[in-house]
Amino acid sequence: MHEFANWLRLMETPGVGNETARRLLKAFGLPEAIFSSSLQSLQQVVSPRIAQALLQPVSPGLQNLISKTADWLQQPQCHLLTLADSRYPPILLNIPDPPVLLYALGDLQFLSQAMIGVVGSRHATSQGLRHAHDFSAALSQAGITVSSGLAAGIDAAAHQGALTGSGSTVAVVGTGLDKVYPARHRELAHRIAEEGCIISEYPLGTSPVAANFPRRNRLISGLATGVLVVEAAAQSGSLITARMAAEQGRDVFAIPGSIHAPLSKGCHQLIRQGAKLVESAADILEDLPQLSRSDVNAQPGTDHRHHDSPEEAWAGLLGYDPVPLDILAQQASLSVADLQAQLLMMELSGQLEMLPGGYVRRLA
Repeated sequence: MHEFANWLRLMETPGVGNETARRLLKAFGLPEAIFSSSLQSLQQVVSPRIAQALLQPVSPGLQNLISKTADWLQQPQCHLLTLADSRYPPILLNIPDPPVLLYALGDLQFLSQAMIGVVGSRHATSQGLRHAHDFSAALSQAGITVSSGLAAGIDAAAHQGALTGSGSTVAVVGTGLDKVYPARHRELAHRIAEEGCIISEYPLGTSPVAANFPRRNRLISGLATGVLVVEAAAQSGSLITARMAAEQGRDVFAIPGSIHAPLSKGCHQLIRQGAKLVESAADILEDLPQLSRSDVNAQPGTDHRHHDSPEEAWAGLLGYDPVPLDILAQQASLSVADLQAQLLMMELSGQLEMLPGGYVRRLA
């Protein structure tokens, strides 16, 4: 039998989750000792129902999972870490609910490096996506690994930015590692597996289940020294990650935005609750004494461009809050049609964003 088989058997036993498994491991030692114990001994630690389930023979379904996992582990860079494995990330052992099993695809060295979690809305604005990319790129260039959840929006932008630097990125997913969710991130996931690491506590074959994603958030924060929230609505799932980070003793950082922007509400709420307001990656690195501000090669929020074009000459009329096009046209002494024509190049170059309802706001 494969050396990991009893670990899988333990975690696949009905009624056994991380907490119960850790209680059994504490009482009996390694999984093989659990399965060789008597019913009476087991009932002193768990309920009679779970004790009975632990003593059932290996089912065909479990045997298939063991064989599937064994085949998967034969592939390059595929790993299964247990609580007893020396490669298990030490920082996770300090969170309230560390996973008993951790599946990993990629380079394990990134699991033990200094890490910052970057999270935010799945429906981010273009400005939010830019912030996530640029902050993550700056952190990675400073040697910091960025953890996130491979979701649409802020997560994907954070991974992409982090892949530009030496720190790279760790994706924490809510499915088995033989599946990619969302499917459109398949290419990104493959790149992370090659240049960073993807991890999951869920066995191979696990499909996307809504309940798995909030649970995986504790690992995004648990692996990290701190968590940066880029954009979040008032009821965003990113606030769950921030709350977990605070409970785990991690620092929480938030990027402020317009008071009129729905996706700034969550960040402002966090700042009121004590999160650190940040305007650049250097603000985050201040809380990491092993690195200095000079390590940041690119700092979001600092504009080094020269504004020489006619369009940029009056760009000061634009604020970071949404402005109606007709008001802006009056201020610029242009017709709305001429204004839109002049704004087009700035929009294409990422300097501003056209919003629904005839509004525009500056991004850079």
